[in-house]
Amino acid sequence: MTLYLNFRSQGVGGAVIDPYVLEGNGVAAPPALRALSSVEFAPRAASKHVLFAAHGFNVSYEYGARSLGQLEPQLGLGASEIYLGVLWPGDFWLPVVNYPFEGSVAMDCGRRLAEFCDRWLTRAQSISFISHSLGARVILEAVKNLTRRARVVCLTAAAINQDCLETEYAAAAANADSISILASHEDWVLKVAFQIGDPISDLLHDDHTLFEKALGYDGPPTPAPPPIQSPWQIPDACGYGHGDYLPPGDQVQPPPPPDPRWPRAAAFMARAFHGQPQTWP
Repeated sequence: MTLYLNFRSQGVGGAVIDPYVLEGNGVAAPPALRALSSVEFAPRAASKHVLFAAHGFNVSYEYGARSLGQLEPQLGLGASEIYLGVLWPGDFWLPVVNYPFEGSVAMDCGRRLAEFCDRWLTRAQSISFISHSLGARVILEAVKNLTRRARVVCLTAAAINQDCLETEYAAAAANADSISILASHEDWVLKVAFQIGDPISDLLHDDHTLFEKALGYDGPPTPAPPPIQSPWQIPDACGYGHGDYLPPGDQVQPPPPPDPRWPRAAAFMARAFHGQPQTWP
């Protein structure tokens, strides 16, 4: 039984809503989930290390639920830890055209995520976050607005400017104990599409540096100060593309043998969450 925090009003696209908790089998087709009241959920999180995982851009409700549901068992969570997949409407019927506008949606979700944590997770032992792609903006916006410190932030294939932790999200970096990053020069979505879409986003929001490379492509500017951890750059020979960090959400359990790439990324996330030394990349 997986827990999710849902910001979606529709299966594809739709408006952002105040989040509520879902529980059930997220890898079924369709996902078999039921709403759980925040009052019912809050005691479960008391004294627990809470981990949120956010998918990226152009991910539907069903795809996100299946992907994040398959990620949970790979993270090696113990009895004192609790996981919630973050389902947010970072998609649209015309995804490429809509990309530059999704930054505002991600930021809206991030602020609402912080409000949820501040209201319902006051008794949690700690709060941590994992993200993929544009989910980085959801997570960093949440950490920036939290009234308590985030213990661990793990950003994979982050579709956000590489200097964001020194500029736009310097406050988020200052509010986290540890930040781990996975980046790949073989990520052609970030190498090409990000360079096309992000300048339009820059013009719309005027909140970060024009024509910067993506954090998930080149990593942060060096030398990277604490709390940023190293290493972060995946060797080119590993061939990590943009979709190689999370389980594929178009597969229903039982899945075929997993791609060797995403379980490796999941192991990196698990070590980051548990404060263990990184053995890869």
